[in-house]
Amino acid sequence: MIAVTESVTVPDAELQWEYARSGGPGGQNVNKVASKATLRWAVAASEAISPEVKARLRAAHPSHHTAEGEFLVTSQEYRDQERNRQRCEEKLADMVRAALTPPKPRKKTKPTKASQRRRLDAKKKQAEKKSTRKGGGWE
Repeated sequence: MIAVTESVTVPDAELQWEYARSGGPGGQNVNKVASKATLRWAVAASEAISPEVKARLRAAHPSHHTAEGEFLVTSQEYRDQERNRQRCEEKLADMVRAALTPPKPRKKTKPTKASQRRRLDAKKKQAEKKSTRKGGGWE
């Protein structure tokens, strides 16, 4: 079980692990040991998080989602399988934790009078500069 927060946990029954040969450090040992860890979480069928959180997770990390509704997290940073497995769990917990907090709504603001004045003054100055370039051609 992966504890995301005190109230949200991902049960082990929803997780699948796969291991493969890693492309990371390890010398000749890398050709013999399957140290790369891939965590598959069936997030579409999961009851651990609400549909709103699932939508935010999909929007924030679209490349981690498969067409079947699974969420993939991989790690091949370390030479041994166990540390890569722990790193996958940390990554998943961080991603879900970030998706749990709803985004703050944007507050509409108006430009200040001074900023509007500065913008218009800059436009006038630019227009004057361009108009001085106009003139009769060389005769």
